[in-house]
Amino acid sequence: MKRISIFIDGNNFYFGLKKIYENEKDLINFNFEKFCNFLKGKNEIVNIFYYNAPLDRTKNLDKYKNQQKFFEKIKKIPKFNLILCKLLKRRIKKTNKYYYVLKEDDIHMAVDLVKGAFKNFYDIAILVSGDGDFVPAVLVSKEEGKFVENVYFKKSASTNLKKNCNRSFELKKELLDRFFN
Repeated sequence: MKRISIFIDGNNFYFGLKKIYENEKDLINFNFEKFCNFLKGKNEIVNIFYYNAPLDRTKNLDKYKNQQKFFEKIKKIPKFNLILCKLLKRRIKKTNKYYYVLKEDDIHMAVDLVKGAFKNFYDIAILVSGDGDFVPAVLVSKEEGKFVENVYFKKSASTNLKKNCNRSFELKKELLDRFFN
């Protein structure tokens, strides 16, 4: 039995699900515990890391409250670690319009992946993201003798990340349907 650490890029995962499932309210019913148990197979989960940022409550209080309920729900999953990062508000030049940028999530995820490899916290890392920025952390983890799997959505997949992981597989609707309550 191998020791598994799962690293979930929360923003990437949310928008991947949203492209497949149009009704945003249904997304809160995604069962992360069942999903992670599927990913681990017959192995043992030692840690699950989920990286995201709290929404701006002043922009949409209902969305903020729903996200907080979601965070409370996933924090109850055994060995689950919610890593909250920053959501920065940026103004579009010469307008009064704003957009938001998620900061520090990728670096937290990469550091945790590499730290876990060096401290021998896991045998297999499952990276749930399509972001190619993780390739250097994947390569360092593999140099430490770790097996790294990439789980991704087709629309956000990095060919370079898939190529540099030991194994990769796409999350398709047929599979994801199994994880809704």
